[in-house]
Amino acid sequence: MSYQINPRQQNLSPELIARYRTIPSSTVGHFSDHGFLRGIKPLFNDIRMVGNVVTVKVFPPDGSVLREALLLSQPGDVLVIECLGDQECGCWGELRTLAGLIKGLAGVVVSGAVTDVRALRDHGLPVFCRDVSAYTTRGIGVQGEVNQPVRIGEVTVHPGDLAIGDDDGVYILDAGRAAELLPELLAKEEADQRRRTEFLQRLEARRS
Repeated sequence: MSYQINPRQQNLSPELIARYRTIPSSTVGHFSDHGFLRGIKPLFNDIRMVGNVVTVKVFPPDGSVLREALLLSQPGDVLVIECLGDQECGCWGELRTLAGLIKGLAGVVVSGAVTDVRALRDHGLPVFCRDVSAYTTRGIGVQGEVNQPVRIGEVTVHPGDLAIGDDDGVYILDAGRAAELLPELLAKEEADQRRRTEFLQRLEARRS
């Protein structure tokens, strides 16, 4: 066994995380593409995820290290999983989803494939991924990493970052960037709500 496991990190205050629960990923996207996970898609619709990042590096077909990540995760965490090697080997499925729900995970992001798609949709834990596959990882128990930096496309993700995901995709922000952006994001949300209300009123008047 060659696991490399670091302690869980919490760089974001619960208050800051709570403020981001009202902010869509597309609002972040109005300010920058930095931190946007290109190619990562929601597995199903009406999905929302905000939480503290726990990083995992998986070496398919060995997926055993995910058990260690689940054990040290806390309610509200988001697992961000980098899959090295075979991108068509699904590393996340129904049983791990059930374990994640028991732990209180806010969601899972996989830079590879997931499996048991129908069950994942039924259980409702937010899952974002690149692909789906019937070919899966197994309990080899040889190699894996938890809470070390991972690479998802062009984005380096660190433990303790903030993950924001919904139907439009996923953004990763470090604690400093999340705090810096928050006032602008809240201001934009307020302005957009005013415009939304105005447009809906005009549309209703046009229809009546």
